[in-house]
Amino acid sequence: MRIIGENINGTIPRIRDLILEHDGKALVDLAVRQVEAGADVVDINVGTGEGTAEDEIQDIQWLVGLVKEATGAGLCIDSADVRVLRAGLEAGGESAALVNSVKATEENMAEVMPLVGEAGLPVVALAMDASGIPRDAASRLRACEKLLRGAEEHGVPAGNIYFDPLVMPVSTDITGGKTTLETLAGIKREFPGARTVLALSNVSFGLPRRGLVNQAMLHMAQYLEVDALIVNPLQGDLMLSVQAGEALLGRDRHCRRYARAARRAAERREKVHG
Repeated sequence: MRIIGENINGTIPRIRDLILEHDGKALVDLAVRQVEAGADVVDINVGTGEGTAEDEIQDIQWLVGLVKEATGAGLCIDSADVRVLRAGLEAGGESAALVNSVKATEENMAEVMPLVGEAGLPVVALAMDASGIPRDAASRLRACEKLLRGAEEHGVPAGNIYFDPLVMPVSTDITGGKTTLETLAGIKREFPGARTVLALSNVSFGLPRRGLVNQAMLHMAQYLEVDALIVNPLQGDLMLSVQAGEALLGRDRHCRRYARAARRAAERREKVHG
């Protein structure tokens, strides 16, 4: 299971302020803590909704450089602007591990697919098209099929596609979780060469005890063999649940990874509570 740390994202008010203030120390500390908590890849999105495209290009170069030097971890370059993606990939060099993202529109695929093909990197492919996020699994799978064709046209192998079935809040659509899981199952069935990723915490938006909802969705997705998660790795209970699920599915010989994760969680609680 590949863990992508989601915390450095300019759409989060606290992170937006840090980016606008160029508080590199705080942002690097956040990246380091995510890696120490178990993130394999750190997502970096500097889009704050303020300034110009040139500002965002400069910010992604600045922050990718800092995080690359401080962590040595893989970096997920995240932007809706292909110019920002390119600048982030150039700044990341060999540390660049993933591109986020592309959707099933001719314009977006024509921009992003050549870039990821040139870089030889995996890309998060969103199961949506020009009309937005489809409400049913069949339509999302059609978007995935279109994305796969677009990838092939630009020399991007299926193994470098991480399909995102798009997790929607069940608080606004009670069928949202089921639709996502049906899409995930369909991707595994119809596009076995590709991989999958979920932005897990979206499912619980607007609900109490969000962690419980996230963990329930996590274990259903693990049973369907999701390959990667975009999550907050600083949520210790969630990270422990990841390892518990892997053990239950027979992917953790002698439950060793789960046991280590449980010990680390206990040590962190002891450190916090004395």
